[in-house]
Amino acid sequence: MPMPVFQEYEPAGDCACKGCAQRRRSLARARAIAPRDGGHPSARGARRALVLATAAGVVLSGGGVAAARTTPPPGPVSHDEPGSPQGRPAPLHGPKGGPVGKPGAPGAPSAAKRIDRSTIINRAKLWLDAKVPYSMSEYWTDGYRQDCSGYVSMAWNLGTNEWTGSLHTFATRITKDELLPGDMLLFHNPADPNKGSHVTLFGGWADESRTHYIAYEQTKPATRKQVTPYGYWNNAAKYLPYRFNGVTGGIVPEGQGPDGKPATPVAKAFPGAATFGPGRTGDHIEQLGRMLIDRGALRFYPQGASRRWTDADRLATQAFQRAQGWTGADADGTPGAHTWRLLVERQGKDIPPVPETAGPGGVRAYPGAAVFRPGSAHDAVTALGRMLLAKGFGTYYTSGPGPRWGEADRRAVEAFQRAQGWRGAAADGYPGPETWRRLFA
Repeated sequence: MPMPVFQEYEPAGDCACKGCAQRRRSLARARAIAPRDGGHPSARGARRALVLATAAGVVLSGGGVAAARTTPPPGPVSHDEPGSPQGRPAPLHGPKGGPVGKPGAPGAPSAAKRIDRSTIINRAKLWLDAKVPYSMSEYWTDGYRQDCSGYVSMAWNLGTNEWTGSLHTFATRITKDELLPGDMLLFHNPADPNKGSHVTLFGGWADESRTHYIAYEQTKPATRKQVTPYGYWNNAAKYLPYRFNGVTGGIVPEGQGPDGKPATPVAKAFPGAATFGPGRTGDHIEQLGRMLIDRGALRFYPQGASRRWTDADRLATQAFQRAQGWTGADADGTPGAHTWRLLVERQGKDIPPVPETAGPGGVRAYPGAAVFRPGSAHDAVTALGRMLLAKGFGTYYTSGPGPRWGEADRRAVEAFQRAQGWRGAAADGYPGPETWRRLFA
């Protein structure tokens, strides 16, 4: 019996079958280009197909060879290749204000302008102050696209709108220990850029353990700056640190703070108790927050320190005072001269971390129902959120968790309660002693 005949077959790059068209679209999405690809779904592994002139045809027809069909019948093909999720590299332009400057060549790292770190952070703050809304198709008045990669392109003053698949060509890989304000943390998912790809600007470390940093990012609903776990909330291990090739110098300029902005001179003299309290604003309040974060109060400041007095300042101050062993009026959350001196001179004891377990049976003690009400802020709320995340009920958190009770906490607790089989008032999203026991058990 004659041996079957094998021939190598390479489909044309413009093969019109549905399989080839679908594969070209998938590859285009992964590469952010519209390639002319010769691959075929029937030979996805080696990009070949072996066509068998079936031996059965020889036997049944007495020697006539019936060629097996190797491609499905042609069908309608869509030739509109999808764009990248970041709009692809593009010249700088601004539909709202007409062309801005001279368009540069997309993906041309050699054209990178020199820029110092302070300028990078200050440019990032322009969008932060303007609360630029997130969009993958709109362009801000400065000509940059209003998505995460357009934001970094703007901060680095690239003169082009890049995307997560091209920003690395303007930068050099560095290590976590080398990160400085103005560097970026990049996650690009080449298999599916729409799934997970994101980039943030590094604004400085938020704690001495280097587990959290200040991130400047463009995300829904608008530009934001907040304390973020390293490397990010999701896909943390996939975020890679990069340094812009055009940055001048490898150190933070003298007089620049840890978040990249010009540092406010530290006021060593106590400004007075009237400086702090509800309704108060000022540089001393922000300085207090920064000093407290440096002493272990990060959990009270999910958005970082600010110039406006909030309950977070009171709770963080109280936690520091209690860490010194003070009680009563000495630990009321209002900084006095003694509290201020210890913070400025870095004396006294740091705020201890929240214990993971405390109470009978290794379960963290239930802090009481009043902690979990709108407007309440407590370290137990942070502990609750972290445990919900660990147990798989953290889908409602777009950021955090933090010490202030919010709707994301309530919905996460409700999902956990419903998973216990509870309904009605037993699953209202507010943790009681039994919810707490089961959650921390």
